[in-house]
Amino acid sequence: MDKKIVLLIGGPGSGKTTVLNGLEKLGYTCYPEISREVTAEAQKSGIDQLFLKEPLLFSELLLKGRIKQFKNALTENDEIVFIDRGIPDVVAYLHYIGNDYPELFSAAGKEHTYSKIFILPPWEEIYISDNERYESFEQAQIIHTHLVETYKSYGYDLIEVPKADLDTRINFILSNL
Repeated sequence: MDKKIVLLIGGPGSGKTTVLNGLEKLGYTCYPEISREVTAEAQKSGIDQLFLKEPLLFSELLLKGRIKQFKNALTENDEIVFIDRGIPDVVAYLHYIGNDYPELFSAAGKEHTYSKIFILPPWEEIYISDNERYESFEQAQIIHTHLVETYKSYGYDLIEVPKADLDTRINFILSNL
């Protein structure tokens, strides 16, 4: 059995978590986005937005967490594992803010490869800000561009998920595995 590690990527507020939750309800193994967890932990320590205050530290924590998710996905019994965001997202966000980063970030993206990448485009009608999501919709669009550029630089073909109701989005993903 070939393991398929499938990513859902896209800018903030594009519906990744909703789609992932829908896939999980159908019985698929799904790993959530970990940046909310890292942000929430920093907020408990009094740092409102760790990514804005210490972007490299935040990115290092994300990189470690995403590598751990990738390795854990390999040990799952299920043939398909869906993950909300991948290792190259860390590099894309650092490009977005114009930050330099150690080579190990790029190397990690080359070393850990995914089977399929589904990208959810910016969608203003569903975009919502909250405690962990500080970006405006305009910033989400710019981040989307950085994600596309970064993943393509790793050689991935991105499959764009249509802006549609949840069932249509899920069926599109499942039919394109």
